Amino acid sequence: MLVVAAIGGNALLRRSDPLTAERQRANVRVAAQALAAVVRAGHTLIVTHGNGPQVGLLALQGAAYKPDESYPLDVLGAETEGMIGYLIEQELENALGHDHAVATLLTQVVVDPADPAFRNPTKFVGPVYSREEAEARAKAAGWHIAQDGDHWRRVVPSPAPIEIPDLRVLRLLLDQGVTVICAGGGGIPVMRRNDGSMLGVEAVIDKDAASALLAADIGADALLLLTDVKAVYANFGSDGAEAIERLSPEDGKTMALPAGSMGPKLKAACDFAALGGFAGIGQLGDALDILNGVAGTRVTRSDGDRA
Repeated sequence: MLVVAAIGGNALLRRSDPLTAERQRANVRVAAQALAAVVRAGHTLIVTHGNGPQVGLLALQGAAYKPDESYPLDVLGAETEGMIGYLIEQELENALGHDHAVATLLTQVVVDPADPAFRNPTKFVGPVYSREEAEARAKAAGWHIAQDGDHWRRVVPSPAPIEIPDLRVLRLLLDQGVTVICAGGGGIPVMRRNDGSMLGVEAVIDKDAASALLAADIGADALLLLTDVKAVYANFGSDGAEAIERLSPEDGKTMALPAGSMGPKLKAACDFAALGGFAGIGQLGDALDILNGVAGTRVTRSDGDRA
């Protein structure tokens, strides 16, 4: 099967983790073992990943140097694609014993400059703060901020992805048997000018939405949305919470889930599954079991999986 596996930000940096290269590498090493199991099972794999903490950290570092010369989010997104892609590529090569080709592809993703998301920033980036510190930073830097659980974080525009022009390069790599890491952090947000040329925009695209678009456009059989939770739960957070083994896209779209965590994953899963493939949501370490339908939550049409 052709599988797109989207690694959530918690696989790279947990909330309690220091924002260090050493910690990220240690977490990626664990992730690589689960991904390698999918490749060894004979599947063709495309890996995507989040970048929320990393892109926010780079923005902070740039602002601390010369605020008036800081780089825009599209450039920072490209930097994080290279940084995180390098770590995943190297650790996945190590996990596979260097007998399988792995490559990272910096991926542009087209958005609509008229998308209402530019007027309503909602995408969390960077570290968490107390409300007082977040408000002070927002006042000093002109940020938008929002509450994220018990903490506060910076939020930036998150327009919907509408096109992945680098698919033709991705197909060339897949034809040569390469495992590709791409669309990191939702891809590099760009818009098309009237003359067809492209230009970066100040935004961060939702990784799950971009992964669903990628999986649909490339003709993937399965989309795995891998996080630190074993499945989608009914009544999550209550004493009556219960893992859901199987969902139809129609039923999934009626569930009310947190917008900052499971909500985008279930929406992406439903959007992809509605086209005929199947999506799996669950814990990163269970990636192969989720693909085999014995772990996590499978989102699929009632008439069966495309695979």
